[in-house]
Amino acid sequence: MATKSGYRAVGKYLLVSPFKVRPVADVVRRRPYPEAIAILENLPQKGAALIGKVLKSAAANALSQNKDLDEEMLYVKELYVDEGPRLRRVWFRARGRADLLRKRMSHITAVVDEIGKTGA
Repeated sequence: MATKSGYRAVGKYLLVSPFKVRPVADVVRRRPYPEAIAILENLPQKGAALIGKVLKSAAANALSQNKDLDEEMLYVKELYVDEGPRLRRVWFRARGRADLLRKRMSHITAVVDEIGKTGA
C-alpha cells in the first residue's frame, strides 16, 4: 500500500508481546532494507522473524507498485510496534484459586521508502 511517506505493510494480531518486539525493531529502524533483513535473519528472537515478514511484505508492495525500484534502493523509514488486544486465559492454582493470564498481541507496521527521496 503506497502512502505519501512510502510503501507500507501491517502485520496484525501477532501473538507476541510488544515489549519483546520493540527492542528488535529499534535495531533495524532507519537502516537500508538489505542490511535490515540480514540483521533480522541472524537474530534469535521470535519478533525478528515477524518483523522480517512484515518488512518483506512492505518491500514487495514497493516493488510491485514502482517497477523502477530495486531492493538496494529501499530503506526502513518507519517501523513501529503497537499493542493489540489481549487473550485472557485462566490459570488454575492450588486451593481452588485462579490467576489470570494475559497473552499479549502486537500490530507491527513497517514503511519502506526510496533512499534518494527527500526526507531520507
